[in-house]
Amino acid sequence: MSASTSLQARVEQFLVERHRLGFSTRDDGYALRSFARHVHATGHRGALTVELMADWARSDRHNSSDSRTWARRLKKLRTFLRWLQQFEPRTEVPDDTIFGRLPERQAPHIFSEQEIVDLLACARRLGPASGLRGAVYETLFGLIAATGLRIGEALSLRNGDINLKNGMLTIGRTKFGKSRQVPMHPSTVDALRRYRRQRDLAEGFPAEEGPFFVGTRGRRRGLPLSDRQVQRVFRDLQQQLGCVNRGAHDAPRIHDLRHTFVVRRIVQWQAHGVDIDQAMLSLSTYVGHMLVTNTYWYLSAVPELMALAAGRFESFATKREVQDA
Repeated sequence: MSASTSLQARVEQFLVERHRLGFSTRDDGYALRSFARHVHATGHRGALTVELMADWARSDRHNSSDSRTWARRLKKLRTFLRWLQQFEPRTEVPDDTIFGRLPERQAPHIFSEQEIVDLLACARRLGPASGLRGAVYETLFGLIAATGLRIGEALSLRNGDINLKNGMLTIGRTKFGKSRQVPMHPSTVDALRRYRRQRDLAEGFPAEEGPFFVGTRGRRRGLPLSDRQVQRVFRDLQQQLGCVNRGAHDAPRIHDLRHTFVVRRIVQWQAHGVDIDQAMLSLSTYVGHMLVTNTYWYLSAVPELMALAAGRFESFATKREVQDA
Protein backbone atom coordinates (compact mmCIF):
# COMPACT_ATOMS: atom_id res chain seq x y z
CA MET A 1 0.00 0.00 0.00
CA SER A 2 1.11 3.55 -0.64
CA ALA A 3 1.94 5.67 2.33
CA SER A 4 -0.49 8.39 1.23
CA THR A 5 -3.67 6.34 1.74
CA SER A 6 -4.08 3.58 4.29
CA LEU A 7 -5.75 0.27 3.58
CA GLN A 8 -8.42 1.09 6.17
CA ALA A 9 -9.27 4.28 4.27
CA ARG A 10 -9.51 2.41 0.96
CA VAL A 11 -11.84 -0.15 2.55
CA GLU A 12 -14.18 2.59 3.78
CA GLN A 13 -14.08 4.32 0.38
CA PHE A 14 -14.97 1.04 -1.34
CA LEU A 15 -17.85 0.31 1.04
CA VAL A 16 -19.32 3.78 0.54
CA GLU A 17 -19.25 3.32 -3.24
CA ARG A 18 -20.84 -0.14 -3.02
CA HIS A 19 -23.56 1.17 -0.73
CA ARG A 20 -24.37 3.96 -3.18
CA LEU A 21 -24.80 1.32 -5.88
CA GLY A 22 -27.42 -0.41 -3.75
CA PHE A 23 -25.36 -3.33 -2.41
CA SER A 24 -25.62 -4.49 1.19
CA THR A 25 -22.18 -3.98 2.77
CA ARG A 26 -22.69 -5.52 6.21
CA ASP A 27 -20.98 -8.89 5.64
CA ASP A 28 -18.37 -7.56 3.22
CA GLY A 29 -17.62 -4.66 5.55
CA TYR A 30 -16.95 -6.99 8.46
CA ALA A 31 -14.55 -9.13 6.39
CA LEU A 32 -12.71 -6.23 4.76
CA ARG A 33 -12.21 -4.34 8.03
CA SER A 34 -10.94 -7.55 9.60
CA PHE A 35 -8.46 -7.94 6.73
CA ALA A 36 -7.31 -4.33 7.08
CA ARG A 37 -6.70 -4.86 10.81
CA HIS A 38 -4.74 -8.01 10.04
CA VAL A 39 -2.51 -6.21 7.53
CA HIS A 40 -1.91 -3.40 10.01
CA ALA A 41 -1.05 -5.86 12.80
CA THR A 42 1.53 -7.63 10.66
CA GLY A 43 3.27 -4.36 9.82
CA HIS A 44 3.12 -5.22 6.11
CA ARG A 45 4.39 -2.63 3.65
CA GLY A 46 4.07 -2.57 -0.11
CA ALA A 47 1.72 -4.39 -2.45
CA LEU A 48 -0.85 -6.77 -0.98
CA THR A 49 0.12 -10.36 -1.72
CA VAL A 50 -1.77 -13.63 -1.98
CA GLU A 51 0.32 -15.03 0.86
CA LEU A 52 -0.86 -12.23 3.15
CA MET A 53 -4.48 -12.83 2.17
CA ALA A 54 -4.24 -16.58 2.68
CA ASP A 55 -2.75 -16.03 6.13
CA TRP A 56 -5.73 -13.85 7.04
CA ALA A 57 -8.21 -16.38 5.66
CA ARG A 58 -6.77 -19.13 7.87
CA SER A 59 -6.98 -17.02 11.02
CA ASP A 60 -10.76 -16.84 11.47
CA ARG A 61 -12.05 -16.39 15.01
CA HIS A 62 -13.24 -20.01 15.23
CA ASN A 63 -9.78 -21.36 14.29
CA SER A 64 -11.36 -23.43 11.52
CA SER A 65 -9.32 -26.11 9.82
CA ASP A 66 -11.77 -26.43 6.91
CA SER A 67 -10.28 -25.23 3.63
CA ARG A 68 -13.80 -24.41 2.39
CA THR A 69 -14.17 -21.88 5.21
CA TRP A 70 -10.86 -20.31 4.22
CA ALA A 71 -11.95 -20.24 0.56
CA ARG A 72 -15.19 -18.45 1.47
CA ARG A 73 -13.29 -15.84 3.46
CA LEU A 74 -10.85 -15.29 0.61
CA LYS A 75 -13.72 -14.91 -1.85
CA LYS A 76 -15.04 -11.93 0.13
CA LEU A 77 -11.85 -10.01 -0.67
CA ARG A 78 -11.82 -10.41 -4.45
CA THR A 79 -14.21 -7.66 -5.55
CA PHE A 80 -12.45 -5.16 -3.28
CA LEU A 81 -8.99 -6.20 -4.47
CA ARG A 82 -9.93 -5.81 -8.14
CA TRP A 83 -11.30 -2.36 -7.31
CA LEU A 84 -8.11 -1.54 -5.40
CA GLN A 85 -5.92 -2.31 -8.43
CA GLN A 86 -6.91 1.02 -10.00
CA PHE A 87 -5.01 2.75 -7.18
CA GLU A 88 -2.44 0.03 -6.43
CA PRO A 89 -1.72 -1.82 -9.71
CA ARG A 90 0.60 -4.35 -8.03
CA THR A 91 -2.21 -5.62 -5.78
CA GLU A 92 -2.62 -9.39 -6.23
CA VAL A 93 -6.04 -11.04 -6.53
CA PRO A 94 -6.36 -14.63 -5.25
CA ASP A 95 -7.99 -17.28 -7.44
CA ASP A 96 -9.61 -20.65 -6.74
CA THR A 97 -6.28 -22.50 -6.71
CA ILE A 98 -5.34 -21.23 -3.23
CA PHE A 99 -7.74 -23.35 -1.17
CA GLY A 100 -9.63 -25.10 -3.97
CA ARG A 101 -12.86 -24.26 -5.72
CA LEU A 102 -15.93 -23.78 -3.58
CA PRO A 103 -18.67 -26.38 -4.15
CA GLU A 104 -21.43 -25.45 -6.56
CA ARG A 105 -24.90 -24.59 -5.28
CA GLN A 106 -26.64 -27.76 -4.18
CA ALA A 107 -30.00 -28.86 -5.51
CA PRO A 108 -32.82 -27.97 -3.09
CA HIS A 109 -35.65 -30.10 -1.78
CA ILE A 110 -38.76 -29.17 -3.78
CA PHE A 111 -41.82 -29.64 -1.60
CA SER A 112 -44.87 -31.33 -3.05
CA GLU A 113 -48.21 -29.61 -2.58
CA GLN A 114 -49.21 -32.25 -0.02
CA GLU A 115 -45.98 -31.76 1.94
CA ILE A 116 -46.71 -28.04 2.27
CA VAL A 117 -50.29 -28.75 3.35
CA ASP A 118 -49.01 -31.20 5.98
CA LEU A 119 -46.35 -28.75 7.19
CA LEU A 120 -48.87 -25.96 7.72
CA ALA A 121 -51.32 -28.30 9.43
CA CYS A 122 -48.58 -29.52 11.77
CA ALA A 123 -47.53 -25.94 12.53
CA ARG A 124 -51.14 -25.01 13.28
CA ARG A 125 -51.23 -27.64 16.04
CA LEU A 126 -48.27 -26.18 17.93
CA GLY A 127 -49.27 -25.63 21.54
CA PRO A 128 -50.61 -24.38 23.74
CA ALA A 129 -53.98 -25.02 22.10
CA SER A 130 -55.45 -21.72 23.27
CA GLY A 131 -52.37 -19.67 22.34
CA LEU A 132 -51.10 -17.82 19.29
CA ARG A 133 -47.99 -19.92 18.59
CA GLY A 134 -49.57 -22.25 16.05
CA ALA A 135 -51.04 -19.37 14.06
CA VAL A 136 -47.68 -17.57 13.99
CA TYR A 137 -45.77 -20.48 12.46
CA GLU A 138 -48.54 -21.62 10.14
CA THR A 139 -48.81 -18.10 8.71
CA LEU A 140 -45.06 -17.54 8.53
CA PHE A 141 -44.31 -20.77 6.64
CA GLY A 142 -47.40 -20.30 4.49
CA LEU A 143 -46.32 -16.78 3.49
CA ILE A 144 -42.86 -17.97 2.45
CA ALA A 145 -44.36 -20.81 0.41
CA ALA A 146 -46.87 -18.47 -1.26
CA THR A 147 -44.52 -15.58 -2.10
CA GLY A 148 -40.98 -17.01 -2.16
CA LEU A 149 -39.72 -14.58 0.49
CA ARG A 150 -36.40 -15.24 2.17
CA ILE A 151 -36.78 -16.19 5.83
CA GLY A 152 -34.94 -13.02 6.87
CA GLU A 153 -37.31 -10.87 4.79
CA ALA A 154 -40.37 -12.49 6.35
CA LEU A 155 -39.06 -12.10 9.89
CA SER A 156 -38.18 -8.45 9.25
CA LEU A 157 -41.71 -7.52 8.18
CA ARG A 158 -43.25 -4.69 10.18
CA ASN A 159 -46.95 -4.00 10.42
CA GLY A 160 -46.56 -0.97 8.17
CA ASP A 161 -44.95 -3.12 5.45
CA ILE A 162 -48.18 -5.08 4.88
CA ASN A 163 -51.00 -3.48 2.94
CA LEU A 164 -53.87 -5.96 3.13
CA LYS A 165 -56.24 -3.60 1.35
CA ASN A 166 -54.09 -3.57 -1.79
CA GLY A 167 -52.63 -7.05 -1.25
CA MET A 168 -49.05 -5.78 -1.28
CA LEU A 169 -45.92 -6.38 0.79
CA THR A 170 -43.08 -3.86 0.95
CA ILE A 171 -39.76 -5.60 1.39
CA GLY A 172 -37.28 -2.98 2.53
CA ARG A 173 -34.58 -5.00 4.27
CA THR A 174 -33.37 -7.23 1.47
CA LYS A 175 -30.24 -9.32 1.05
CA PHE A 176 -28.83 -6.80 -1.43
CA GLY A 177 -30.08 -3.61 0.22
CA LYS A 178 -32.82 -2.95 -2.36
CA SER A 179 -36.54 -2.50 -1.68
CA ARG A 180 -39.28 -4.18 -3.72
CA GLN A 181 -43.04 -4.57 -3.84
CA VAL A 182 -44.49 -8.08 -3.63
CA PRO A 183 -48.14 -8.53 -4.77
CA MET A 184 -49.99 -11.35 -2.99
CA HIS A 185 -52.68 -13.78 -4.07
CA PRO A 186 -56.10 -13.06 -2.46
CA SER A 187 -55.90 -16.34 -0.51
CA THR A 188 -52.58 -15.22 1.00
CA VAL A 189 -54.12 -11.85 1.93
CA ASP A 190 -57.00 -13.66 3.65
CA ALA A 191 -54.55 -15.82 5.64
CA LEU A 192 -52.58 -12.77 6.79
CA ARG A 193 -55.79 -10.98 7.73
CA ARG A 194 -56.91 -13.94 9.88
CA TYR A 195 -53.54 -14.12 11.60
CA ARG A 196 -53.46 -10.37 12.28
CA ARG A 197 -56.95 -10.48 13.78
CA GLN A 198 -56.00 -13.39 16.05
CA ARG A 199 -52.70 -11.76 17.02
CA ASP A 200 -54.30 -8.42 17.87
CA LEU A 201 -56.91 -10.10 20.06
CA ALA A 202 -54.16 -11.88 21.97
CA GLU A 203 -51.49 -9.16 22.08
CA GLY A 204 -53.36 -5.88 21.73
CA PHE A 205 -53.25 -3.29 18.95
CA PRO A 206 -49.67 -3.16 17.60
CA ALA A 207 -47.49 -0.21 16.61
CA GLU A 208 -46.94 0.56 12.93
CA GLU A 209 -43.24 -0.24 13.30
CA GLY A 210 -43.88 -3.30 15.45
CA PRO A 211 -43.02 -6.81 14.14
CA PHE A 212 -45.71 -8.61 12.18
CA PHE A 213 -44.61 -12.05 13.38
CA VAL A 214 -44.14 -12.09 17.14
CA GLY A 215 -42.84 -14.39 19.82
CA THR A 216 -45.54 -15.81 22.08
CA ARG A 217 -43.72 -17.16 25.12
CA GLY A 218 -41.57 -15.93 27.99
CA ARG A 219 -39.32 -12.93 27.57
CA ARG A 220 -39.69 -13.08 23.76
CA ARG A 221 -43.45 -12.49 23.88
CA GLY A 222 -44.41 -9.66 21.55
CA LEU A 223 -40.85 -9.34 20.22
CA PRO A 224 -39.66 -10.27 16.72
CA LEU A 225 -39.04 -13.97 16.10
CA SER A 226 -35.39 -14.93 15.87
CA ASP A 227 -34.06 -16.90 12.91
CA ARG A 228 -32.56 -19.54 15.22
CA GLN A 229 -35.89 -20.02 17.00
CA VAL A 230 -37.77 -20.45 13.73
CA GLN A 231 -35.20 -22.85 12.30
CA ARG A 232 -35.50 -25.03 15.40
CA VAL A 233 -39.29 -25.19 15.14
CA PHE A 234 -39.07 -26.06 11.43
CA ARG A 235 -36.64 -28.92 12.10
CA ASP A 236 -38.92 -30.30 14.81
CA LEU A 237 -41.90 -30.19 12.46
CA GLN A 238 -39.96 -31.97 9.71
CA GLN A 239 -38.97 -34.72 12.12
CA GLN A 240 -42.59 -35.17 13.16
CA LEU A 241 -43.70 -35.37 9.55
CA GLY A 242 -40.91 -37.74 8.50
CA CYS A 243 -40.43 -35.87 5.23
CA VAL A 244 -38.20 -37.80 2.80
CA ASN A 245 -35.38 -35.51 1.69
CA ARG A 246 -35.04 -35.17 -2.09
CA GLY A 247 -32.44 -32.40 -2.05
CA ALA A 248 -28.66 -32.42 -1.81
CA HIS A 249 -28.58 -30.84 1.65
CA ASP A 250 -28.73 -32.85 4.87
CA ALA A 251 -32.46 -32.19 5.28
CA PRO A 252 -35.24 -30.00 3.85
CA ARG A 253 -34.79 -26.36 4.86
CA ILE A 254 -37.07 -23.35 5.24
CA HIS A 255 -35.25 -21.81 2.26
CA ASP A 256 -36.47 -24.75 0.16
CA LEU A 257 -39.98 -23.29 0.43
CA ARG A 258 -38.64 -20.31 -1.53
CA HIS A 259 -37.03 -22.64 -4.07
CA THR A 260 -40.33 -24.52 -4.36
CA PHE A 261 -42.19 -21.29 -5.11
CA VAL A 262 -39.85 -20.49 -8.02
CA VAL A 263 -39.96 -24.00 -9.46
CA ARG A 264 -43.77 -24.28 -9.24
CA ARG A 265 -44.16 -20.92 -10.98
CA ILE A 266 -41.92 -21.99 -13.89
CA VAL A 267 -43.73 -25.34 -14.20
CA GLN A 268 -47.10 -23.57 -14.27
CA TRP A 269 -45.87 -21.20 -16.95
CA GLN A 270 -44.76 -24.15 -19.04
CA ALA A 271 -48.15 -25.84 -18.61
CA HIS A 272 -49.93 -22.68 -19.81
CA GLY A 273 -47.62 -22.10 -22.77
CA VAL A 274 -46.02 -18.94 -21.36
CA ASP A 275 -42.76 -17.82 -22.99
CA ILE A 276 -40.46 -18.59 -20.07
CA ASP A 277 -37.60 -16.46 -21.35
CA GLN A 278 -39.93 -13.46 -21.52
CA ALA A 279 -41.28 -14.12 -18.00
CA MET A 280 -38.01 -14.85 -16.24
CA LEU A 281 -37.11 -11.21 -15.61
CA SER A 282 -40.40 -10.55 -13.84
CA LEU A 283 -39.93 -13.64 -11.67
CA SER A 284 -36.36 -12.62 -10.87
CA THR A 285 -37.58 -9.16 -9.81
CA TYR A 286 -40.46 -10.60 -7.77
CA VAL A 287 -38.20 -12.86 -5.66
CA GLY A 288 -35.45 -10.24 -5.34
CA HIS A 289 -32.65 -11.88 -7.29
CA MET A 290 -29.80 -9.52 -8.07
CA LEU A 291 -29.15 -11.19 -11.44
CA VAL A 292 -31.64 -12.96 -13.70
CA THR A 293 -29.01 -15.70 -14.15
CA ASN A 294 -29.70 -16.69 -10.53
CA THR A 295 -33.28 -17.47 -11.58
CA TYR A 296 -32.20 -19.39 -14.68
CA TRP A 297 -30.04 -21.57 -12.39
CA TYR A 298 -33.15 -23.57 -11.50
CA LEU A 299 -33.46 -24.87 -15.05
CA SER A 300 -30.14 -26.67 -14.81
CA ALA A 301 -29.98 -27.59 -11.12
CA VAL A 302 -33.46 -28.78 -10.12
CA PRO A 303 -34.57 -32.24 -11.32
CA GLU A 304 -38.19 -31.07 -11.68
CA LEU A 305 -37.07 -28.59 -14.35
CA MET A 306 -34.39 -30.61 -16.12
CA ALA A 307 -36.90 -32.00 -18.64
CA LEU A 308 -38.04 -28.45 -19.36
CA ALA A 309 -34.45 -27.33 -19.95
CA ALA A 310 -33.81 -30.34 -22.18
CA GLY A 311 -36.96 -29.62 -24.17
CA ARG A 312 -35.98 -26.00 -24.68
CA PHE A 313 -32.53 -27.04 -25.89
CA GLU A 314 -33.97 -29.66 -28.25
CA SER A 315 -36.32 -27.07 -29.73
CA PHE A 316 -33.42 -24.65 -30.17
CA ALA A 317 -31.22 -27.32 -31.78
CA THR A 318 -33.99 -28.32 -34.20
CA LYS A 319 -34.45 -24.71 -35.31
CA ARG A 320 -30.70 -24.38 -35.90
CA GLU A 321 -30.67 -27.54 -38.02
CA VAL A 322 -33.52 -26.18 -40.16
CA GLN A 323 -31.77 -22.84 -40.59
CA ASP A 324 -28.47 -24.52 -41.55
CA ALA A 325 -30.08 -26.96 -43.98
